[in-house]
Amino acid sequence: MTKATIYYSILNVANDIKNDINPLFLEALPEDIRLALKRAREKRGWSQRELASRVGLTQKHISSIESGKVVPRYDTLLELVRILDWDLLMVPRALVPAVQSMIRDHVRPDAEGESEVRPLYATDSDEPESPDRHEDEL
Repeated sequence: MTKATIYYSILNVANDIKNDINPLFLEALPEDIRLALKRAREKRGWSQRELASRVGLTQKHISSIESGKVVPRYDTLLELVRILDWDLLMVPRALVPAVQSMIRDHVRPDAEGESEVRPLYATDSDEPESPDRHEDEL
């Protein structure tokens, strides 16, 4: 193979990739994500300016993200959610309904409409005592 053949092959692969991969460009973050960010910020009692200073952005940029005028880069979104004590997760699509159900069940309103936060994992007090269970069992 000559250098020209290798170069031509590389160009063809690069062009095929450009033709076959369509990047996803969001016009705005989905509304539920924007509302969740705003609610988490307000729950902490932070203004947009205070959140912006903690993340290293301007108040205008936070306002633009919350209103959907700007789509933040991934690293910016990750920093925002983490400073608000949340996180981003990648979940296999087949498990999305199960994860959504777990999240819904995590916060259950009681009779007065107040939310009771329950642990996502079972604790020792949740398990019934069994006479066959030994202390050394995991």
